[in-house]
Amino acid sequence: MNHKYLLIAFLSLLLPLSSRATEYVKRSDLPCIYIDTWNSASITSKETYIYADLHYVDEQGEVTAYDSLQIRGRGNSTWSKMSKKSYRIKFKQKEKFLGKGYAKAKSWTLLANAGDKTMFRNALTMMIGKYTSLEFNPAYKFVDLVLNNTYMGTYQISDQIQVKKKRVNVAEQDYPLTTESNITGGYLLEVDGFKDFTFGKSGFYTSNEGVPVNVHYPDDDEIVSRQLYYIWDHVQAFEDALYSDDFADAEKGYRAYVDTMSLLDWYLCTEISANIDGFYSTYFYKEQDDPHLYWGPLWDYDIAYGNDHRKGDTVEQLMVDVGYGVDDGCRAWFEQMWKDPWFQQAVYDRYVKLLNKGLKNYVVNAIDSLQRLLYESQQLNYAKWGISTKAYHERVLYSSYDQYVSDLQTYCDKRLSFLKTAFAERIGSGDDDDDDDESGAFVPDDDYFYHIINVGSLTVFDLANQSTTAGTAVCAWQELSTRETQDWKFSKVGDYFAIINRCGLALADPTEGYADATTGTGWHLEIADYDGTDDRQLWTVKRVGTTDHFNIINKHTDHCVNLSGGSNANGTGIISYTNDAKNTTSNNRQWMFEKSTKKTSTAIYSPEPEEYALAYDAQGQRLHFGSATPDQLTFTATVFNASGQRVGSFRADSEFSTASLPSGAYVVSWTVGGKRRTAKLAIR
Repeated sequence: MNHKYLLIAFLSLLLPLSSRATEYVKRSDLPCIYIDTWNSASITSKETYIYADLHYVDEQGEVTAYDSLQIRGRGNSTWSKMSKKSYRIKFKQKEKFLGKGYAKAKSWTLLANAGDKTMFRNALTMMIGKYTSLEFNPAYKFVDLVLNNTYMGTYQISDQIQVKKKRVNVAEQDYPLTTESNITGGYLLEVDGFKDFTFGKSGFYTSNEGVPVNVHYPDDDEIVSRQLYYIWDHVQAFEDALYSDDFADAEKGYRAYVDTMSLLDWYLCTEISANIDGFYSTYFYKEQDDPHLYWGPLWDYDIAYGNDHRKGDTVEQLMVDVGYGVDDGCRAWFEQMWKDPWFQQAVYDRYVKLLNKGLKNYVVNAIDSLQRLLYESQQLNYAKWGISTKAYHERVLYSSYDQYVSDLQTYCDKRLSFLKTAFAERIGSGDDDDDDDESGAFVPDDDYFYHIINVGSLTVFDLANQSTTAGTAVCAWQELSTRETQDWKFSKVGDYFAIINRCGLALADPTEGYADATTGTGWHLEIADYDGTDDRQLWTVKRVGTTDHFNIINKHTDHCVNLSGGSNANGTGIISYTNDAKNTTSNNRQWMFEKSTKKTSTAIYSPEPEEYALAYDAQGQRLHFGSATPDQLTFTATVFNASGQRVGSFRADSEFSTASLPSGAYVVSWTVGGKRRTAKLAIR
């Protein structure tokens, strides 16, 4: 034999098994992944990678090959106690493994979902996370897996929880650090009940509750002591504030350290899913130059939704009462938060809003779609693993896939109904919103601004071009906490309400000519200088049946407030429209009220004998004067930074936004009666 060909034949024996001829085809209607470890080596460790090749067969049967990637086991209980294992794979270079819209990264996970007979509890929770405000929700892509020519079952490709674009997209810190490096963020943290970290190197314990916190980013091999101690001190400051005498104070308590929207939505997702591990393993993160801790991403929900026999049927139990993580997690944090009246009300209000938005139908449809997606693949999976065999802590065992899905569907339906009552009972309000009296009338909280939300489009009252000039049209816009023009207060005027924007101008119906309930309709509502005697600025707020929806009806025209055409497009007009029987059936005419921000302004200067004061609204990020005799507010105030540079000025009868100013010390100066006045201001 020619020595050249003999050498080629010999070298071919040294090639990884994956390089030899294999037919890569789909096994079901899902994509299929073929992984061939080099020399068919077994995967025996969740710490040590071994090399492999991977072939991905997409929905159309097209094959993409990836060579020289690495694979290892992953998970805690899933790796040590279950036959169907989960894996972590790492490509030799960053790959957009799931295509457009997903991360470009080296590391990905292959979740077995072995303890969940539906195999989609994780995916369902990630879908619910997207339905809320949570910003980072891991991907879910279902595939069939073939490992070393052995079919392994239905698997879920998901993101590795890490700091990266389209994962946890916070600032990446300098590496190596310099003396000028900004170490305020980003950080990716986990309350880690397994305590899978090295104390004082990659994790720490809080001093009040001994909560174990694993620092996932910066990475173990990159983090230095000053980064660890910075984030340790910051989390400790949050916990100290949570257990302080002023814990319920918005500025002195724990809320100064948390992003309240992500906190509420993460907590609600934990309760909606009845995740008993929610407080045992909890991800949260901190962005650079931002004092707040943000909650999420959601992760590890295979024993949620009543899928753990150790806790029994949890459908009517709150996880804050029965979940794990009392001594080795952060459940105590949330038990403390429930003592805060703000948290009680905010949880209830946010949940009611999600229900009104259509949460129940969304969950039903999500479960149906996931069941259809996995239906063909699950038959192959359970032919291998057995559908009525206990894999972990399953609460119930059935003989068919449809029964498991039906059990989940029933659980979710009961759970979603239970939570509204349970949250309401926590604030002692039964099943009614605090903004109602016994007759069902709307009773606003005078301490708050509100968002006025259309039932159909879920867009809110706003001002065209964010103009605060009298005559500006009122329009609908997507709900944004950054747009102060979406804040409105309700002021009682006899039997009616004046609805006044944060800027001080009132909602008015400008309809001209003769008008009654069904004529003269179609005029765009606008804002006007407030006049409590003007019937065009007075409104009846009338409940629709027993719902949390209301009609808003003008005293002068007898017209109902209507969203023009029912459009959810930004800028859609809000108009004066027909007031008739359709008020109870048309979503365009029905509105919800959600508390936005508290009307908290702290006086920072109140001279004597002048009857006026300078106040700072930290939540609204605005400076403004107040006076019993507003006509004296004709002077101009100037704002300087700590270096003495002028950063802006405003007339005393208006206001000054501090939203664009960086944190620091400032001085406000003005002159009245020939006397110079100054006040110090700290912006955090």
